[in-house]
Amino acid sequence: MDDEVARARLRELGESADARLRELRASFDDVVEALRDSNADDEHDPEGRTIAVDRSMIDTLAKDAAAQRVAVDAALARLADGSYGVCERCGAPIGDGRLEARPTTTFCIDCARAS
Repeated sequence: MDDEVARARLRELGESADARLRELRASFDDVVEALRDSNADDEHDPEGRTIAVDRSMIDTLAKDAAAQRVAVDAALARLADGSYGVCERCGAPIGDGRLEARPTTTFCIDCARAS
């Protein structure tokens, strides 16, 4: 994969992860505010999800978005040092198709399958 194409794709993924994190943080703040404003015993409400469940879901999604951002930053660093597109397990080139599908991958398809 061409370095400029890879860089553009990775930046796009990073921006998407950043936007998702901002959205999730705002949602988390809304849930916390709702908890403060609520006098209801939400933990025993059989009608719907609890605020605790919402907070847990948002936290999990935020962790996923943050992990995506870390993976993008690591891929950009590999691109800068010339190791992007090289399998970190066997040292073989990672195929363009795999890099297009998973731009942050560190393993060729054979090593990924063996894992």
